[in-house]
Amino acid sequence: MDVADLPGVPEWLPDHLREDGIEELYPPQGEAVEAGVTEGQNLVAAIPTASGKTLVAELAMLSSVARGGKALYIVPLRALASEKQAEFEQFEQYGLDVGVSTGNYESEGGWLADKDIVVATSEKVDSLVRNDAPWIEELTCVVSDEVHLVDDSQRGPTLEVTLAKLRRLNPDLQTVALSATIGNADELAGWLDAELVDSDWRPIELQKGVHYGQALHLEDGQQKRLAVKNNEKATAAVVRDTLQDDYDDDGNLVEEGGSSLVFVNSRRNAEAAAGRLASTVRPHLTSEERTQLADVAAEIRDVSDTETSDDLADAVADGAAFHHAGLARGHRELVEDAFRDRLIKVVCATPTLAAGVNTPSRRVVVRDWRRYDGTAGGMQPLSVLEVHQMMGRAGRPGLDPYGEAVLVANSHDELDELFERYVWADPEPVRSKLAAEPALRTHILATVSSGFARSREGLLEFLEQTLYASQTDESGRLEAVTDDVLTYLERNGFLEIDGGELDATSLGHTVSRLYLDPMSAAEILDGLEHWQRHAGDADGETDERDAAEGGFTTASELADEQTAEASVDADPDEISALGLYHLVSRTPDMYQLYLRSGDREEFEMELYERESELLGPTPSEFEDSRFEDWLSALKTARLLEDWAEEVDEETITERYGVGPGDIRGKVETAQWLLGAAESLANEVDADVARAISEARIRVEHGVREELVELAGVRGVGRKRARRLFEAGIADRAELRDAAKPVVLAALRGRRKTAENVLENAGHRDPSMEGVEPDPDVEVDTADPRDGVEDDDTSEDQSSLGDF
Repeated sequence: MDVADLPGVPEWLPDHLREDGIEELYPPQGEAVEAGVTEGQNLVAAIPTASGKTLVAELAMLSSVARGGKALYIVPLRALASEKQAEFEQFEQYGLDVGVSTGNYESEGGWLADKDIVVATSEKVDSLVRNDAPWIEELTCVVSDEVHLVDDSQRGPTLEVTLAKLRRLNPDLQTVALSATIGNADELAGWLDAELVDSDWRPIELQKGVHYGQALHLEDGQQKRLAVKNNEKATAAVVRDTLQDDYDDDGNLVEEGGSSLVFVNSRRNAEAAAGRLASTVRPHLTSEERTQLADVAAEIRDVSDTETSDDLADAVADGAAFHHAGLARGHRELVEDAFRDRLIKVVCATPTLAAGVNTPSRRVVVRDWRRYDGTAGGMQPLSVLEVHQMMGRAGRPGLDPYGEAVLVANSHDELDELFERYVWADPEPVRSKLAAEPALRTHILATVSSGFARSREGLLEFLEQTLYASQTDESGRLEAVTDDVLTYLERNGFLEIDGGELDATSLGHTVSRLYLDPMSAAEILDGLEHWQRHAGDADGETDERDAAEGGFTTASELADEQTAEASVDADPDEISALGLYHLVSRTPDMYQLYLRSGDREEFEMELYERESELLGPTPSEFEDSRFEDWLSALKTARLLEDWAEEVDEETITERYGVGPGDIRGKVETAQWLLGAAESLANEVDADVARAISEARIRVEHGVREELVELAGVRGVGRKRARRLFEAGIADRAELRDAAKPVVLAALRGRRKTAENVLENAGHRDPSMEGVEPDPDVEVDTADPRDGVEDDDTSEDQSSLGDF
């Protein structure tokens, strides 16, 4: 279809597409237009990666905005939200406004009301609905990218319920769902009342195969010689072969070498494989590429002071990299950008990189097709859907003549198995994961709290609009699980049920607005109530009720007890930061650190030494599962305490066996949960909100108590706060009135940094013109890897990455 023939789109769009080199649509895009995507028709598009899904989304959104509407683009990852925002901002030259929202789950996002296109994660959209964002009802088009993730047990229920709520709020809403791999796209189309475009067309050919022995065996029966040299692994042979230029018999260049993505099953394997493959890549780099890679490596070292950062920088300097969730956001972005720019030639990744981020390559190598599954007690095969997601990254339109996706076999039997299991197989059907109690616990409270259902019958009627209801053949299961959840929510004071009528309590509304799992709220309130009752106990003994159940006290009971007991000994200033960190670490909303070999003995000792600081009765050692969870939460709390005690990042990563990205993830989750705990404490009049607030600020900035005020000044952060404090500036007020030579010396002579910090503190004259550093101020020797904090265009090291 010629772009001039597009119906319903803005007048400027055809010329804009031509300027981008698009004269005609790809066949799947043409099918989408014929199915009515530019005229408000619901659509499910199951088309391969690189076949133009994003343009289908843009056609839907731009035509909707042209009709006076507002569009929402839902993504599964924060990184993907930023990527899509950057793509859509090209339309701002035509008067459209684009906004992105991924954090702050308590906000209604009022500033987004004037945006024509909003990009957000499914969790953020869910929170906007819970917080009654008025502009949500103005939506005319919603696009759900990577919709197959509705099958994910963790995030799938949120996406499913959110789509159901948006469609109920906006009966005429156009819904467009996109994915490269849906085994049952027709079922999703039926659920969404949508037309279906199901195509395997790609702009460049994707060849799938298995490497075994000295050859690449392709799905069409061909074999290509791909020799493995002495002492060389098969993966290295594939990467080396991909890097080599191809010449014809006359010596003419036919094809330049390409890049490779290697998928492995663990972080450790990704790091080890990248280190080994660096030696394979190094001989293929030009001198100019080595220079540019050295610059990228230096930037990587600046992101964090950790061994992980150094290992990554070493690999990148030789044209290789690893990519996994333990990396800091800055690490991941630098690797992705350098890979897209063809500087990095091979990236060894865990499957996180297959989840939507735009990083195509000439070849994709699936080295590990099994991974450890704790629930199964051993190594289990990956799903076909997941492997096909990885394979879809092969081939870059406009850069590669073809793409190849290669699995690696170690025997002839495995060669046959991989063809049967993955190469010739269709992806599994996408199945709803909604009818599990943890998912329903959260979404039923939110559904009642936000007014979507005011009775049991109304609730069941709403749930009948979900994908689960359209798929299930288990009669009565959804109803039974719903009743169990309603009983739990009523018993714990989140809902009131009167003759089938449902009403969220004040506490229930607060929990829903805070975006908490109700069980997390129960754990937090129970811990605070336990502290109120036992703060004066010298020996930390628990009463009979604690020993019997360790259970949750409803908000009304808690308020009554606090009025009756008003424990004189409960001094909020004495509540332990570790206790608060442990409290939020044992909630379902915190992904705890697991206990490694040898950890149990260490943290049992820690528990017995510091048990009196913890908020809640310690489970018996004979309750093996609960006791181990308690210790895992203590390990997580100790990491948070170390961060708030200004322990350096490298020490923390070594001590807990984590990456810099894990630290930031745990810290940001704790910051959110402590903020929620502060709100809950105010809800039930617990006199601990100030202590919780201080623990939250400390963990947010990674500072000790004396630096809380200074670190809160924008642009300061943990390291600069310590330097200012040691120069005699103790708080914001002193910084506001400080002598400029002292500030400049404390900030190592960086004038722009000093001006920004003083301006943010409210200094009457922040200019550093003509000011010289005070020679009497002693400053520690500059750390060559301290560049992140002194770069005025970036966040300081207290910034916490993705959540």
